[in-house]
Amino acid sequence: MPSIRWSVAPRQVSVALTNACDLRCRYCYAPKRRAQLNYEQLIEWLAQLDGAGCFGVGFGGGEPTLYREFRGLCETVAKTTRLAVTFTTHAHRLHEELAADLKGNVHFIRVSMDGIGSTYEALRGRDFTALCKKLSLARSIAPFGINFVVNATTFPDLDAAIALAHDYDASEFLLLPERRTPACSGIDETTREQLRDWIATSRRSVRLAVSESDADGLPTCDPLTGEIGLRSYAHVDAFGKLRRSSFDSIGVAIGTNGILDALTKLEAIAGENQ
Repeated sequence: MPSIRWSVAPRQVSVALTNACDLRCRYCYAPKRRAQLNYEQLIEWLAQLDGAGCFGVGFGGGEPTLYREFRGLCETVAKTTRLAVTFTTHAHRLHEELAADLKGNVHFIRVSMDGIGSTYEALRGRDFTALCKKLSLARSIAPFGINFVVNATTFPDLDAAIALAHDYDASEFLLLPERRTPACSGIDETTREQLRDWIATSRRSVRLAVSESDADGLPTCDPLTGEIGLRSYAHVDAFGKLRRSSFDSIGVAIGTNGILDALTKLEAIAGENQ
């Protein structure tokens, strides 16, 4: 199909509902300034994206389950748009009542699990056994995957983490090489090389994935070679700015003309800076 007939909107848009989080992971790159999106504005933006051909929205943060209107948001988007609804969570706030409300209104869940056992507990400050119980709860809501930050500390746990993901019927294992933050230096080159070798040689029972921004130097399968940048993905931060990704410093405030207008402006800026 010629690109002139492609959808105007990105295929997938991630949305940071709030910057609030009740964990304090040193390697977290999310902004620490207080902010959260207005519910009514967000519903309007998502309706615009749906009308422009976007396939799905992924809610994150911060921790999205701390967003006061989270349950109603998922239900409204699932029932009034064609968007696939996903969210990324540390999972410790999932409980039976919330799971019942989300079931049927969420299509995929991503659970952050960096390391296993004592590694996880040292990095995230939460009980690993408790997390495993939450994996079972997540599985009862919708298909789920594991997000795994890879650094020198977590890399030795990869094989065991994949085995655990398989045991809990995870459908995807997302590799996230650690990003540089004010508190952490990011994945070192030795660990990155070990990760490349592991991907090339290890046997796995769960599908591997990596985000476009983290794929540099890693062996990947790219079925949509013409769909890159804002054709593929965009991010809305908790301040209401549209960005190419959550890591990008360039952003356009979504104004009264809506998110598609901001997308046009961001495309122009991104073109000037490529």
